Amino acid sequence: MSFEEVKSKINELSEQLHHYNYMYYVKSESLVSDYEFDMLLKELEALEAQFPELVDINSPSKRVGGAVVKNFETVAHRFPMLSLSNSYSKEEIVEWEERIKKTIEQDIEYVCELKYDGVAIGIRYVNGVFHSAVTRGDGNQGELVSSNVKTINSVPLKLKDTVSDDFEIRGEIFLPLQEFERLNEERAAADLALYANPRNTASGTLKLQDSGLVSKRNLDCYLYGMYEERSSYHSHYDAVIAAGNMGFKVPLPEERKIEKVQDVAGILSFIDYWDEARKQLPFEIDGIVIKVNAYTQQEELGYTAKSPRWAIAYKFKAERVETKIESVSYQVGRTGAVTPVANLRPVYLGGTTVKRASLHNAEQIEKLDLHENDLVYVEKGGEIIPKIVGVNVSKRTTPARRVVFISSCPACSKGLTKAEGEAQHYCTHAAICPPQVKGKIEHFISRKAMDIDGLGAETIDTLVEEGLIKDIGDLYALRFEQLIDLERMAEKSVNNLLQGIEASKQRPFEKVLFGMGIRYVGETVSKKLAKAFKRIDNILEASYESLVETDEIGEKIAESIRLFLDDEQNIVLIDKLRDAGLCFEREEQVLSSSILEGQTIVISGTFARVSRAEMKKLIEENGGKNASSISKKTNLLVSGENMGPSKLKKATDLNIEIVNEEEFLKRIQYD
Repeated sequence: MSFEEVKSKINELSEQLHHYNYMYYVKSESLVSDYEFDMLLKELEALEAQFPELVDINSPSKRVGGAVVKNFETVAHRFPMLSLSNSYSKEEIVEWEERIKKTIEQDIEYVCELKYDGVAIGIRYVNGVFHSAVTRGDGNQGELVSSNVKTINSVPLKLKDTVSDDFEIRGEIFLPLQEFERLNEERAAADLALYANPRNTASGTLKLQDSGLVSKRNLDCYLYGMYEERSSYHSHYDAVIAAGNMGFKVPLPEERKIEKVQDVAGILSFIDYWDEARKQLPFEIDGIVIKVNAYTQQEELGYTAKSPRWAIAYKFKAERVETKIESVSYQVGRTGAVTPVANLRPVYLGGTTVKRASLHNAEQIEKLDLHENDLVYVEKGGEIIPKIVGVNVSKRTTPARRVVFISSCPACSKGLTKAEGEAQHYCTHAAICPPQVKGKIEHFISRKAMDIDGLGAETIDTLVEEGLIKDIGDLYALRFEQLIDLERMAEKSVNNLLQGIEASKQRPFEKVLFGMGIRYVGETVSKKLAKAFKRIDNILEASYESLVETDEIGEKIAESIRLFLDDEQNIVLIDKLRDAGLCFEREEQVLSSSILEGQTIVISGTFARVSRAEMKKLIEENGGKNASSISKKTNLLVSGENMGPSKLKKATDLNIEIVNEEEFLKRIQYD
């Protein structure tokens, strides 16, 4: 192709991809398959690589991130980014509306919207293309986070239409609940402290220096506040609708996420509706925002030093109970992470009896200024995880001793360490610390790792206490005569155990890698490592830089891998496992067919002809991709017995194809 033909083709592909992206992430309509989209994107990336001078800074290829920003620049807001005054009672909303009517003597229309629990953002567009994005900061100036915001698929890089050459639109960036749960599942698998709530996780994600990592968090964004020459519109509601027509993801009236009302009764009706309906949303809201609609009336009402008089936020009340801290204990995870836990006087909260709440780390204890026997306020973070949100200092008994984080491991009595920039304390004596020894073995034998039958937590405790095993490598040296005399070990159970250990030698390389319990290396990262490096020797020789260059391996993971492999004890362990016959080389997968190529598939329930693990394997062998939860990207749901009702409802709502086991096996021509 000539230079002009390439330029034309790049423009054509860009326009196509921008349109498909808008229809999928804003309008929830899939015009092409994931495979077709990816092929178009690869074609664009190939042309851009060949002709870098034709690359647009807002190309669809920039969505995947990759930019690394060491320090975010602080910039001034062109329009002050004020916060809203908050109210926690309907009486205050009534009083606010009465004050409005005293100033505005004509008819008043109000707009009610959701108060998204996320991070405020201002995005500037010049000549219809993305220019920059700035956080709220202190309201007068914020941080320039453009490279990270550009990775959010619901934020348009080019507008379909615009009435202004230079304007700013504001809204809220948030983390969908499904993504929050996925991140915490990955952290739990890696024995890391769980993220506290979606809002803080979204905020932290937006400050990550590597936009490539940001793109993997799947942040979302609603935009609803236009800041420009207001002569284009007469009211806030009109501006929001116009923004939707430009290509922004805005709250829609048909979903009742935005509503015009005429009086306080309409406001209270909207509040009551969402106080209940918010439980069904795929993201968190913490209240309702009410605004005077007409811009002329907003200008007449004006501002206080901190907030506009023409708007107010009604905050929903989180369910909160008071109970007593009876003690603080400390848990040691398999990676050595030490987590403080508050043991509470049992209290009923949100449908369950709560007895314990994580205190996360030493910083959280200090922040709460926690003392022994304190009466504390407990809420359920995201209405799921119990968390201590405050202390009733007025009821503190005197004298009361402050809770001080321990300095030595509660299990092995060795000193704890805390790396600079990290909140977590660690016990680094993995070889002698019982919870770490047992935890690593339990992880190694788990179903998702080596899947060794006949070996449970109690048996591991016995084997460690009897001195028969000190690490995962010792499992492969166990003999019948060592086991038969142990408590609760009959001949059949011993044989089952030894057979399970022998069978585990057939587990693939990525399972062995995952089972070794390297910090931050979960199932997905293990697969990526095995695929990229093929064999353990290549990983042993891999530099930090080559690890970082690997798909989904960031700086933190790469550093952890190198620390693990630079430890001589771990090299000895790898040699022990290799000598035992474990697989340390990846077998190239030969697909049975490409029937499922480009399809993302979720399975739910139990199956009659194959196990769940076999079902997942069949999906991959036929070119498909397994996913754990339903989303807009899901192509197919395979339903078994006792299928989860929530998955069925979500699949039905999203119009996703659902097949049973027999239909699926017939589709892939399984005998």
